[in-house]
Amino acid sequence: MEHLIVSEISKHGYLAIFVLMILESACIPIPSEAVMGFAGALSAGVAIAGVTSHLNIITIGILGVLGNLIGALVAYVIGRTGGRAVVERWGKYILIRKRDLDKSEVFFAKHGDVAVLIGRILPVVRTFISFPAGIAEMPIVKFSFFTLLGSIPWTFGLAYAGRALASNWQSVSNAATPISIIFALVIVGLIVRWYVKRRRQLNAVPETN
Repeated sequence: MEHLIVSEISKHGYLAIFVLMILESACIPIPSEAVMGFAGALSAGVAIAGVTSHLNIITIGILGVLGNLIGALVAYVIGRTGGRAVVERWGKYILIRKRDLDKSEVFFAKHGDVAVLIGRILPVVRTFISFPAGIAEMPIVKFSFFTLLGSIPWTFGLAYAGRALASNWQSVSNAATPISIIFALVIVGLIVRWYVKRRRQLNAVPETN
């Protein structure tokens, strides 16, 4: 994946940065750390991975943010237009009921701004937060605003870190990898814990709805 990212950005510059960040934010697991880290390194004006470029760091950051926003909106729209129907039909097989969706709507109505804002700066979570926000029908203007706001420190931070490290830009991605793994394990653990608890509840109380 890292080789693909380096190859595409080396060939297509700004366009590749923009497209890769759209894909990353649309629930496709492309590491934004590698995308923005390498792009930021290229802005240093020295030869990186055999490529000498003079990409502008501000333009890199802006394209990263806009790519994140567009990708997030794609995932949001998919969740909003079809996600609920899928969960209502098939969710019972993973112990998700209609009332759980109703609760998620209430949650995003009350705390969606904080969830999206914080979610955009957390590894793993940032890639997938848009889909449940869409299912819960969080207002799209509010969703877009907090997605944009949360994407700014992440994308610019990675780009400037890559620029500062230059030829050692992989350190940005390498440092983020264990953090992402920890977050992934925590999320999986929470899902398993919820599933076990939910199964016990359903076994103890017959489903009436």
